[in-house]
Amino acid sequence: MKALIIEDEHTAAENLKAIVHEVEPDIELIGVLDSIQASVEYINNNDMPDIVFMDIHLADGQSFLIFEQVELTCPVIFTTAYDEYALEAFKVNSIDYLLKPIEPEDVSRAIKKLKQLTNADKDEYANRLETFISNRTNYTKTFLIPHKDKLIPVPTSQIAYFYTTNEAVSVTTLDGRTFPMDKSLDTLMSKLDPENFFRANRQFIIAHQAIKEVAVWFGNRLSAILTVATQERIIISKARVSSFKKWLMQN
Repeated sequence: MKALIIEDEHTAAENLKAIVHEVEPDIELIGVLDSIQASVEYINNNDMPDIVFMDIHLADGQSFLIFEQVELTCPVIFTTAYDEYALEAFKVNSIDYLLKPIEPEDVSRAIKKLKQLTNADKDEYANRLETFISNRTNYTKTFLIPHKDKLIPVPTSQIAYFYTTNEAVSVTTLDGRTFPMDKSLDTLMSKLDPENFFRANRQFIIAHQAIKEVAVWFGNRLSAILTVATQERIIISKARVSSFKKWLMQN
């Protein structure tokens, strides 16, 4: 079995290579690519691998753009630092996903799942993935929020952040209005454009447009400071700092 890794973080790529060699020594790693452009060029000029490990966020954009430029017919295992990043979609449309920092048992599980697929399963997966990619821009533009005896339209362009505490979820707009929501943060994140919104931690989804500044916090973490007041400090965990910085720079 031949595997290709698409990952722009050197440490993450080396870690994944070491784990693959450890859990499946028979797999041949045929290359590590670090950008959309390099991936498209490679796939256009080489034989198709049997499996691709693909980071979702690359230096030159979301890896979904690769599918728009080439026909990738082999199964894909997505890797991500976002534990709630559109997981509902990935569970339906990918062979598996690996949450960073990746552990050996995660890779072993994903490869075992791959080996159990029949050709019909792979064809079905390819069709579902193609549909998902073609529809990936259909994110929610406006939320209709029940408030008293009204339905309040709140465009995502006016949202500063979503917040949850004690299983109650609310949304706060850039002008400081707050409304209750009837959806979990997991569900909301699957409906939001990940280029504009980031799952900072278990309590917050924050909008790029609302970020005022970022401060260094204890333990190599970061603190996101928004243009509107928040119920508590927004701390970006150490595991998500790299993805958060990349998200800020890409958008």
